[in-house]
Amino acid sequence: MRKIQMVDLQSQYQKIKTDIDFAIQEIINDAVFIKGPKVAAFQQKLEEFLGVQNVITCGNGTDALQIAMMALDLKAGDEVIVPAFTYVATAEVIGLLGLTPVMIDVDPKTFNITGELVKQALSNKTKLIVPVHLFGQCTDMDDILEITKENNLFVIEDTAQAIGAIYTDKNGISRKAGTMGTIGSTSFFPSKNLGCYGDGGAVYTNDKALGQKLQMIANHGQPKQYTHDIIGINSRLDAIQAAVLLEKLKHLEEYNQQRLQVADFYDDIFKDLNALEIPFRNPNSTHVFHQYTLKVKNGKRDALKAFLAEKSVPAMIYYPKPLHHQKAYQNLGRRVGDLSISEQLCQEVLSLPIHTEMDEEQLNYITNVVLEFFHG
Repeated sequence: MRKIQMVDLQSQYQKIKTDIDFAIQEIINDAVFIKGPKVAAFQQKLEEFLGVQNVITCGNGTDALQIAMMALDLKAGDEVIVPAFTYVATAEVIGLLGLTPVMIDVDPKTFNITGELVKQALSNKTKLIVPVHLFGQCTDMDDILEITKENNLFVIEDTAQAIGAIYTDKNGISRKAGTMGTIGSTSFFPSKNLGCYGDGGAVYTNDKALGQKLQMIANHGQPKQYTHDIIGINSRLDAIQAAVLLEKLKHLEEYNQQRLQVADFYDDIFKDLNALEIPFRNPNSTHVFHQYTLKVKNGKRDALKAFLAEKSVPAMIYYPKPLHHQKAYQNLGRRVGDLSISEQLCQEVLSLPIHTEMDEEQLNYITNVVLEFFHG
């Protein structure tokens, strides 16, 4: 049996090696490493894939969030609503820009924020909501978009874990994750469903003027070279990474389908195991399973993780602490409610290996180890 990994990028690479090697060599031969035709081509292809008017690539997913927030002209003290159960980058940028994070709880089934929880957090300082489409499926966007319309708020969708997921709204209209709010942001970190061979990110919007502003901010605030109209940063996707992403984008729907097949396998084995709760699937959203995250009941999560490690099965805890328990955020912003669901999830969640290269032998071994832990 091949070694079990959380993500197997080496095996994935071997299947597309000829195309990847050619694409990288082409960049080296042309010696156009920054900007250039490959970056422009990737942006265009991603626009087509997402069904969005403007894609602007950048250096990484955290930069993407920062560029998005800078483009909205938020002022110091403006409040930004974020989930307490998320990766730190979502709140990190808020703090860097002098904004105020408002941490709210999440739905215990989807792990995402809800319209009802957002309503409880609104104040006269609220300017922005950042729904994080966690682990691969969309937040329920209908209520959130209605709230933003009623209160004249912005929405930045953090789609770092859900690129390619499709949300169908109450009117039956289907759109890709990141294309419903004011701005979408994503990461191309190597382990993502669409990952490069280094760092990368992107922001996207259907607003042409906003797209131009996002582009300027990512490029030192320049509408053209040596003309700096606004304060910006230096964040760009290099041409080699764009070339890799161009090739991998061709396979993204296939990759997402392969992840779904792994999740279906796990679900079928674990669905009747009372000690575990399999991932809930939002009927309004497809799920691209960036992570396959179980809830382990009765305080046995850490013991299960240790048992899996003994049997050479990796597993990860996303996330061990909610935002409000992180030292950097304990005295920053405000909390709404007791955030007990986020705290509970941090004690229960466990993510099993899921990627495009898993075979049935590996899946049978992993599931048998989990069953052995509970049944002996």
